[in-house]
Amino acid sequence: MLSRISVHNYALIKELNLDLGNGLTIITGETGAGKSILLGALSLILGTRADSSVLLDKTEKCIVEGIFMTNGMEFEDFFKNNDLDYEDSVILRREINPAGKSRAFINDTPVTLNLMRDLGDRLIDIHSQHQTLMLHENSFQLGIIDSFAGTATLLNDYRAVYYNYRKLRKEYEELAEKSGRNKADLEFYGFQLDQLEQAKLVKGEQQELESEQQLLEHASEIKEGLAQSSRLLSGEERAVLDHLREVRSSIGKINSFIKGGNELLSRLDSTYIELDDLAGEIERLARDIEADPSRLEKVNGRLDQIYSLAQKHRVQDLDELLARKMEIENIIKSIVIDDERLNEVARLLKNEEEALKRLSAEISVKRGSSFPEIEGRITELLRQLGMPNARFKISVTPSPAFTLSGADIVDFLFSANRQVPPENLAKIASGGELSRVMLSLKSLLTRNNNLPTIIFDEIDAGVSGEVADRVGQILSSMGKYMQVINITHLPQVASRGSLHYHVYKEDQGDSTITRIKLLSGDERVLEIARLLSGSKVTEIAIRNARELIKAGIN
Repeated sequence: MLSRISVHNYALIKELNLDLGNGLTIITGETGAGKSILLGALSLILGTRADSSVLLDKTEKCIVEGIFMTNGMEFEDFFKNNDLDYEDSVILRREINPAGKSRAFINDTPVTLNLMRDLGDRLIDIHSQHQTLMLHENSFQLGIIDSFAGTATLLNDYRAVYYNYRKLRKEYEELAEKSGRNKADLEFYGFQLDQLEQAKLVKGEQQELESEQQLLEHASEIKEGLAQSSRLLSGEERAVLDHLREVRSSIGKINSFIKGGNELLSRLDSTYIELDDLAGEIERLARDIEADPSRLEKVNGRLDQIYSLAQKHRVQDLDELLARKMEIENIIKSIVIDDERLNEVARLLKNEEEALKRLSAEISVKRGSSFPEIEGRITELLRQLGMPNARFKISVTPSPAFTLSGADIVDFLFSANRQVPPENLAKIASGGELSRVMLSLKSLLTRNNNLPTIIFDEIDAGVSGEVADRVGQILSSMGKYMQVINITHLPQVASRGSLHYHVYKEDQGDSTITRIKLLSGDERVLEIARLLSGSKVTEIAIRNARELIKAGIN
């Protein structure tokens, strides 16, 4: 229940505090006084979007705050699931600064606008002309039926399956589309992988082969160079080692006579040993080097194979080629996995579809069983509201596909005249008739709906006299089960309220602001008299006003 609303710096409202109670609260005021502005301010804490254009004073921020009593309304799970502290008194606050930036709070905790809207939808139902137009929508009509038929638990089960079904359906369609491409890709990549596997590539092989190729291609040149080097070092004619031996012998005879002679002799010995070892190594290399045309042909052939595969796969060397082979293996593995997943998703999808069929059928049966009572009670209420020949019917056809609300397409049918068969409500009903249908539906759902508060914005437009009195009775009756706030111009309706507020404009300096006042007993009599007689209140109007209030209390 909305217990208090405070508005600061919104549109024509400078400062407003409104305390509300149980039952039916009436709000009246002259056209243009700001009754709809009050609803606009309230809509801010229910999650509607806004910018700095709503500010009365462009230098101050706008603040709208609503206090809701939720004890006994089972909101604990909502607060727990959204990581909010729960209290029986819930405060929704919205702030809009001069720069147009908006902030939303639930119990002083900053929240998103979507979360505020979600909670607001559970706290208040604001009926406006826009909602009357929603009577034409299948989802809105189904919502009304479901609220009366009590399908909430079934719908929750159905929607859990439906969301998973939609998710699987999307995955299946994506996988199926990929599967068509995968069949061609699998053949192509399979051929490439076969080539690479048949090549039996070995890491590091290219470098070894290229080194061997260089050796085999220059074998004669290498062998000759090594042989010449060996001859110069240790050959029979004037070789380097022979000369070095002679030098050592000469130094050995005089080393004791010169400073550092022993060190010089030692160095000669080391050099001789090193060159002798080097000569032996060169001689061995020369013996090992042999021209091998057949081996060179094999090496060239293997390198040509590697180079050809690298060019084909647009890579630089064997390492990149091996990486490409692994990439192709992963692609093939992915294709196989996709195909396996496609089959798995198809199986899961079939299971979910069967569950949707079963649950939607149960929902349809439960809905259908409520149609006769809904039709009968709405028809009776419409007749009480001044349409003695009214008939209300519900038509249902199967939906071609599963929807969020099941597998039913419903159509509200209506006729106000005996000779005219019921037809689509949107096509045949006038604005006043639509309002009466909506009021009847809301009245019917009062006991079946856990919504604590409903606000009507001139739901009684277009009626008068006895029908207006009946509208007041219905609204008052609804107030026994929930908080009802009604903006009205009808004295018959206004007289039924437990509380009565009057909205008016007041000039303040160079500006005009909207104010609201809780009417006392005498003030209420005068306001209802004004609604009866216009701006000039007569004694007869005052007497009639008192009679209306007395009848409303009784």
